Amino acid sequence: MPFNFDQRIDRRHSDSLKWKKYADRDILPLWIADTDFRAADCIIDALQQRVQQGVFGYGVTSEALAEVAIERMESRFGWKIQPEWLVFLPGVVTGINIAVRAFTEAHQSTVSATPIYPPFFLAPKLAGRQHLSAALRLEQQRWVLDLDSHEDRMSGNEKLLLLCNPHNPGGTVYRRKELEAQLRFAQRHDLLVCSDEIHCDLVLEPGVQHIPFASLSDDAAQRSITLMSPSKSFNIAGLGASLAVIPNPELRARFNRMRKGMVPDVDVLAYVAASAAWREGQPWLDAQLDYLRANRDMLAQHVNRLPGLSMVTPEASFLGWIDASGLGVADPALFFEKHGLGFSSGRDFGNDRFVRFNFGCPRQLLEEALQRMTRALTSGY
Repeated sequence: MPFNFDQRIDRRHSDSLKWKKYADRDILPLWIADTDFRAADCIIDALQQRVQQGVFGYGVTSEALAEVAIERMESRFGWKIQPEWLVFLPGVVTGINIAVRAFTEAHQSTVSATPIYPPFFLAPKLAGRQHLSAALRLEQQRWVLDLDSHEDRMSGNEKLLLLCNPHNPGGTVYRRKELEAQLRFAQRHDLLVCSDEIHCDLVLEPGVQHIPFASLSDDAAQRSITLMSPSKSFNIAGLGASLAVIPNPELRARFNRMRKGMVPDVDVLAYVAASAAWREGQPWLDAQLDYLRANRDMLAQHVNRLPGLSMVTPEASFLGWIDASGLGVADPALFFEKHGLGFSSGRDFGNDRFVRFNFGCPRQLLEEALQRMTRALTSGY
């Protein structure tokens, strides 16, 4: 059956965090990373069936989600995982924070790329840890992480490498050689690796394949915590079902001890939605990828024709990382907000010259946003 990603659903006065921010202003919300697409019918049907039971008491860990996760990791990525490796969580950000607290001491440091998704900075800060940022560089129209160039900045107190693959923002999907270089860096410095792979199902570039870091080798598996969820790819982030894959039993025990008494179990409805998404939602996801790919290409072509702006075409996700340094304005996000466009500020990701554009929206809304961008840059600002 066809899927209607052109449908515009009025979320402005709903419980949507994304739309509520600008509920009473003529500003298009294109910031936080959820899409405006109606969830797949298989998810809605599964939720409705569960709701009809009418009882929502304490639940147990979902065997159905564990089974489908194991099947999916092997069929899509060739990664064989065991049921006991899985730890279910109410969110990937929760997993990042647990990992920082479980695997570093007060005198130790984390390492990650910059720019990067804000929790990678915030989790060490909230835990009272130091953090070392390794700048991405633009290479052949891809934002890449070259950890080797930061060797001389390592103090010996680093303990945890925080990876984001596909990368947010920028949309880079790391190739095997790049991941192997990251593994060698971790081995040289005796680092554990927490890899956020929440966008792994949103690869847009033909011929490019996501590779889980932990699948590289047994050593990579034994030093890794991999965080995954269907929340971004199926637009069910508000339901909160994620998982950590931790092959090393000692690391898994430390991770579980840190979460005990602090992190709630996954909601019973979240388990239902996530299981349905991964079990039955692939046709919907494939159609969404085609739609997002067209949106991505439209956005990149338009932005790169505008004065003062440039954008690398992301290989994955629905997030465009736009360089606005050529505008000569102090705060690009505020500038665009004044012209009716609500982007994420690059400052939150580590570079205030950029804005992040969420193109996971109906095409009519995207076209309206591009028209506003054009007017903003031709209005004699």
